[in-house]
Amino acid sequence: MQENDEQYPEALTIAGSDSGGGAGISADIKTMQACKTFSTYVIVGVTAQNTLNVQAQYPLPKKIIDQQFASVLADFDIRSAKTGALFNAEHVKIVADNIRKYKIQNLVVDPVMVAKGETRLLTNDGVKMMIKGLIPQAELVTPNLPEAEILAGQKINDEADMQQAAKTIQGFGCPNVIIKGGHGTNAIVTDFVQLKNKKSYLLKSRRINTKRTHGTGDTLSAAISAYLAQGIDMDTAIKRAHGYLAKIIKHPLYIGHGHGPLNQGEWSNSKYEV
Repeated sequence: MQENDEQYPEALTIAGSDSGGGAGISADIKTMQACKTFSTYVIVGVTAQNTLNVQAQYPLPKKIIDQQFASVLADFDIRSAKTGALFNAEHVKIVADNIRKYKIQNLVVDPVMVAKGETRLLTNDGVKMMIKGLIPQAELVTPNLPEAEILAGQKINDEADMQQAAKTIQGFGCPNVIIKGGHGTNAIVTDFVQLKNKKSYLLKSRRINTKRTHGTGDTLSAAISAYLAQGIDMDTAIKRAHGYLAKIIKHPLYIGHGHGPLNQGEWSNSKYEV
């Protein structure tokens, strides 16, 4: 290695592919690279997808998923991992079993349930399996408002509801929760953070009037995972990732005819230190 070469920590993303390049594995890899972490990946399923909607999805066979885990973990020093779209109960269990088998640490679960075009990406049985088998292995869960309502089994109308839902999700065995408020309608977007030390706080940002937000949830969870791989504490990782996302939403790529993608590579890691 040359004197000026950078040594990136290694992380793992476990999710579906997006043929449109805006979300899923594509967003995770670009985000982690921008945040100075090397991303390996396990593809759980393939989608035919663009900025308009998801036209088809195909969860992969168990054998090739297991083989991907074995290949990655045999060669790379995985410091953190994140999950995205997992499709159904069978595939949630496959992923949960592999995470347990390989003792993967610093797991961030992004409980992706519905795509931007309203296509379901996780069945009801998949949600139950996630609560039972995957979330208890996680260090952080990152639901948006609709996902938090499903996980917690309650409506969320205000910040008090967000706190109650976060505590319910903590009760599944995950010590840290961030409920993302981007699906609300207020001019100020409010995210609620509940940490394992009982500390909680709000992260607020002004809503940007744009439909070019494809992959925002993936980007946030991938950025947090990237920072955790660097040994950054959970609180700081969340705040730094939130700052990174707030910046790149303001400078999207004008690509496609629907919900366009973010430009994860536009901004360097150093601009979001807290």
